[in-house]
Amino acid sequence: MLQIEQLEQHYGQSLTLRAVDLDVPEGGCTCLMGRNGVGKTTLVRCVMGLEAVSAGRVTFAGQDITRMRTEQRAAGGIGYVPQGRQVFPRLTVEENILTGQFAARGGSRRGGIPSHIHALFPVLKDMKSRRGGDLSGGQQQQLAIARALMLEPKLLILDEPTEGIQPNLVADISSLIRTLISDQGLTVLLVEQKLPFIRKTADTVCILDRGQAVASGALSILNEDLVGRFLTV
Repeated sequence: MLQIEQLEQHYGQSLTLRAVDLDVPEGGCTCLMGRNGVGKTTLVRCVMGLEAVSAGRVTFAGQDITRMRTEQRAAGGIGYVPQGRQVFPRLTVEENILTGQFAARGGSRRGGIPSHIHALFPVLKDMKSRRGGDLSGGQQQQLAIARALMLEPKLLILDEPTEGIQPNLVADISSLIRTLISDQGLTVLLVEQKLPFIRKTADTVCILDRGQAVASGALSILNEDLVGRFLTV
């Protein structure tokens, strides 16, 4: 679904991503892992076209998108839930979700919120008239995911979806991701650091360290040695 080849990115004179290779298989969840500051968010922002790449190539569903504008990538089928969620605090829940349709191909001509999104997030239907800024962290995360799903994406990128979420809701986020994969055929690229969540949710993993991909493969590669060398603080 997504292939990243020899990707490099600079901030000024600093090289933040160093010849990164990453394959995201279709129909599963790939988790991008690593300590803080190793380039995980930078990498997914490069995939979305929010950061310019210095070298390398990004291919999505067989198409080279390396130089595409962000809105073209979204319309082409990539949904993105950024770190921190970034909901519109003064818009209602319903208005927040509907903003997602304008990024879709021909989105401004579409109707209201599809029934399957209401089915996935019944709490948002009940709160449709509340302002986004008044919701809890977990509810805002659901809102941000619902907004991204308005694109009807093929690939959904989630950057730290458990950040600031109550522990009792973390399992719900994992179940939601697996449901999106199994029932709707989505492919998910997940940025995450919580190991129990990763082991429950991901199919494949890629570990970054100092801007480089140092290990990748099936979830089973995530042994104590890799965790100790690249993930523990």
